[in-house]
Amino acid sequence: MTVMKTARRNFVAHKGRMALSAVAVMLSVAFVCGTLVFTDTMNTTFDKLFAVTNSDVTLSPKKAEGGEEGSDTGKPESLAGSVVEQVKKAEGVKAVEGGVASMAVTVVNSKNENLGSTTGAPTFAGNWTENELKSMKIIEGQAPRGPTEVMIDGDTAKKHHLKLGDDLRTIAVTGDIRSKITGIAAFTVTNPGATVVYFDTATAQQKLLGAPDVFTHLNVTAKDGVSDAQLKQNVASAVGADTYKLQTAKEAADANRKDMSFLDIMKWVMLGFAAIAFLVGIFLIFNTFSMLVAQRTREIGLMRAIGAESGQVLKSVVVEAFLLGAVGSALGVGAGIGLAVGLMKLMGQMGMSLSTDDLTIAWTTPVAGIVLGVVVTVVSAYIPARRAGKVSPMAALREVGTPGDKKAGRIRAAVGLVLTGIGGAGLYLAATADKAGTGSLWLAMGVLFTLIGFIVIGPMLAGVVVKALSAPVLRPFGSVGRLAERNALRNPRRTGATAAALMIGLALVACLSVVGSSMVASATDELDKTVGADYIVQSQTQPVVPQAEEALRKTQGLDHVTAYRELDVKITAPDGTTEKDGLGAQDPTYAKDVRRKMTAGEHAAAYGPNAMSVGSEYADKHHVKLGDELTVAFTGGNTVKLKVAAITSDGGGLDRGMKYTSTAVAEANVPADKLPRPFMLLASAKDGQETTAYKAVKAALAEYPQYQVLNQTDYKQALKDQVGQLLNVVYALLALAIIVAILGVVNTLALSVVERTREIGLMRAIGLSRRQLRRMIRLESVVIALFGALLGLGLGMVWGATTHQLLALAGMKVLEIPWPTILGVFAGSALVGLLAALFPAFRAGRMNILNAIASE
Repeated sequence: MTVMKTARRNFVAHKGRMALSAVAVMLSVAFVCGTLVFTDTMNTTFDKLFAVTNSDVTLSPKKAEGGEEGSDTGKPESLAGSVVEQVKKAEGVKAVEGGVASMAVTVVNSKNENLGSTTGAPTFAGNWTENELKSMKIIEGQAPRGPTEVMIDGDTAKKHHLKLGDDLRTIAVTGDIRSKITGIAAFTVTNPGATVVYFDTATAQQKLLGAPDVFTHLNVTAKDGVSDAQLKQNVASAVGADTYKLQTAKEAADANRKDMSFLDIMKWVMLGFAAIAFLVGIFLIFNTFSMLVAQRTREIGLMRAIGAESGQVLKSVVVEAFLLGAVGSALGVGAGIGLAVGLMKLMGQMGMSLSTDDLTIAWTTPVAGIVLGVVVTVVSAYIPARRAGKVSPMAALREVGTPGDKKAGRIRAAVGLVLTGIGGAGLYLAATADKAGTGSLWLAMGVLFTLIGFIVIGPMLAGVVVKALSAPVLRPFGSVGRLAERNALRNPRRTGATAAALMIGLALVACLSVVGSSMVASATDELDKTVGADYIVQSQTQPVVPQAEEALRKTQGLDHVTAYRELDVKITAPDGTTEKDGLGAQDPTYAKDVRRKMTAGEHAAAYGPNAMSVGSEYADKHHVKLGDELTVAFTGGNTVKLKVAAITSDGGGLDRGMKYTSTAVAEANVPADKLPRPFMLLASAKDGQETTAYKAVKAALAEYPQYQVLNQTDYKQALKDQVGQLLNVVYALLALAIIVAILGVVNTLALSVVERTREIGLMRAIGLSRRQLRRMIRLESVVIALFGALLGLGLGMVWGATTHQLLALAGMKVLEIPWPTILGVFAGSALVGLLAALFPAFRAGRMNILNAIASE
């Protein structure tokens, strides 16, 4: 009898017992393959878009040195229309077309509803050019031909039920553009969710850029036979090599791809959660093969007695694992493709259109999924396979089951305690670290070693924790409860492994819950202590346009309004060190709106003539004191000396490390067309008019739906909601690992019922009813689930508290344990255990008593 034949026969004979392990492998592989297919498809979508939208050579203004995207004037950088004639004279140029494009706009319909994407995709406004025909075609109406006409993309029109003749209002920093839809253009490639509107060129120049005969870029087309690289060189010679930014179509596409780096981040985050699911699956597979080997001890002994070598037995079990991994992985690849399509449909519901025509399945995806699934399965089954190979013929024929090794158990406990101790020391060093970088390394080590340590000492903890849980959970059920307790304690190694699978997922849930709650509590506490303003006006998509700021300043019942803007500067300290930095430019009333703790001077003094403030950490690092002068080079403006009139404490989290100067200083040293618009407005009501002023502020800004108007209560709730949404996404990603852990509980109980068939028959024969039997199995499952939950939640809270200590270095000093969440998860674990036992309990209850007693 060959090893392969034996393995195939055993695999087919026990396929029912391996089904849940195969499902676990399938789910984990599906997560990996689904992630790879989904992110590859998104990359393909954007690559196609970038490949067709760029001209042979694109010419655009160079950013001012040190300029950053965050310093937004509300108007894109532009170049003079006269450059078009210069470029036309370059050798190899077939055509030159001026383009206008701006993302600093908001488009609303006649109901004042924001038509922008809710998924983070931008809103584009520009002029309709020949270059647009590479990626779009007009499907209704015609292109805009005057100042009151606009064309919109088909996806946005469909989503918001827009048609020809409908009114649109485009809000830009230069004013509102009111127009009617005269055309609808559809993307010929996939639109990843952006809202796009087009105007005629003259309107786009005047309304988006604030001046006639200017462009944001030029699209240059090469003559036949002229390469993009040669054309770029020729254009550079015509306009000056370092005067403008020149990119070939490939260079522009590559630059756009770099801007999509979040796709790589998303891919690795999702693969990280898939790895957690695989880790949990290891325990399921390990338990499955451990129990199968124990149940087949007599069979293995007979094989050894008729001449099978220990190596052959080991190989037989490993081949079974290989077959399990191959089947589960193959199913997982198919399920992963389905998962990717489902994610694409979900993104479509959220506004990011992804076409299945772009579905990208690289050959590496199924290979990676199958190899990973098979390797994990074989590795998980290797230890049980070794145990099977070590079973002697006589020992197997004498006893059913593989005897436990007490010495190995003691060694395991010792190793587990050492690992846990190392992890605990790492967590202590992280909690007491002075620097976040060093503390993060200790935290990572502490989490890793405590997790491994708890997994290793799980069997030892089972004997203590299960007994403690049994008193309130199982003992009230009398003899049935005591039987459930003994069954859970019968094989501590198995109970520990089953509980460990659940422990991993719940530990992460508890850790993130503690961190999230502490972040919200810390931010709320900081707001209560430092923010004196009654109202906050902010936007995530567009700086505050002048018309909105003017409307707010005219609102009745307000004491003052403070504009908050940030400029990019280079600051040279007295020690000669020069650094790029951000400099906040606010009205003097900011000192009332934000109560910053000072280490030297007064906050209000920072807004005096040629004055500024610095943070305490910067002051300590560069030995800056009150009265010192710093050289400040404003991007796109002057270089001046500003006197340090105040030093703010960096002990809090709000505006930590921020340097301040007055709006007047910024306006004196930065040209008006280069001065960034405020990205936030703060306002305070007159005494006794807080309620009426709040309503008035909301009414004043009602025409600008891109801005949120929040009082302090609203702002706290918004912070809580943002953190809650992020945690919900993480919990959803962790759900797969928890599902696999639940399958582990089901599988363990199901195999345990098979293993105890004869025992169950005897208990039924001496009077145990079907109802009592089912209750016993359900109680056993509940106590195992609670054991895993207790370990996971306890470990996770320790991780969360340690992480909070690191966050405290950045000013988040309030530790908050979300007890409702923790207790809810603990209670939910009992329900999970109950549900996991339904099938095994039902199966046990249906056993025929005589057949069960006769079972070997």
